[in-house]
Amino acid sequence: MATFKKFEDIISWQKARELNKILGGLIDNSKFKSSYKLINQIEGSAGSSMDNIAEGFERSGNREFIQFLYISKGSCGEFRSQLYRAVDKTYLNNDEFTLLYNLTMEIIVLLQKLIDYLESSDLKGTKYKNR
Repeated sequence: MATFKKFEDIISWQKARELNKILGGLIDNSKFKSSYKLINQIEGSAGSSMDNIAEGFERSGNREFIQFLYISKGSCGEFRSQLYRAVDKTYLNNDEFTLLYNLTMEIIVLLQKLIDYLESSDLKGTKYKNR
């Protein structure tokens, strides 16, 4: 696995950023009508998936990084649940739902692979090579 010099190098972070851009475009185009609570929740979980990767990377070592990767993964699950609410209320069509759902699943797989790597390596108790 490649060494990351900055969190922007992490593919799961890049994909989470893409997810946020797509979601933001849908919200800006009034796809969510006036459902401010759902907008707040779905933007929060999407942002959390991206931000926790960055925050964990900047922490003091792998244990904390892994913890934040798990939080990011959980935020992706929360986002998927909110996608169902959005499609059920017809704020999203099936194509938009599928696009966002598949991207979220891709992020989850990438996060789990990174977690597995960090947990199985002898790096677990040391600071990851991010500097």
